[in-house]
Amino acid sequence: MFSHIIVGARDLERMSRFYDALLAPLGLVRGPAEEGGDGGPPGVLWMRPGRRWPQFYVQEPFNGLPATWGNGLQVSFAAPSPEAVEAAWRAGLAEGGHDEGAPGPRPHYGEDYYGAYLRDPEGNKLCVVHTADLAAAAD
Repeated sequence: MFSHIIVGARDLERMSRFYDALLAPLGLVRGPAEEGGDGGPPGVLWMRPGRRWPQFYVQEPFNGLPATWGNGLQVSFAAPSPEAVEAAWRAGLAEGGHDEGAPGPRPHYGEDYYGAYLRDPEGNKLCVVHTADLAAAAD
């Protein structure tokens, strides 16, 4: 559905630690990107091992202005299991994230929808979700 998502960062080191912790239970690892290697500002990339796309970046904004969170914006990550949803949510909170909704079923989104919500250290809203069809699509 998408090729890559970039979230702006004011404190790249802190945000990198947060996303390392949050994304590890989801099977995402840092990619080979070098800071500023694409000609832009410093950033860090995560992806699924052995796949080029999709990609998730945390990067200082290209325009040089301070990064801000997007009101109404949410980035949602697919999890391979409900246990991975819980592990990612706990890891994110332990690294400075803020709770926006504990892990659990959300039947109003689908009978097998299991999700959790949090904000990263700079205020970006995130969702970690597991459903059977998302897990199948990720394979």
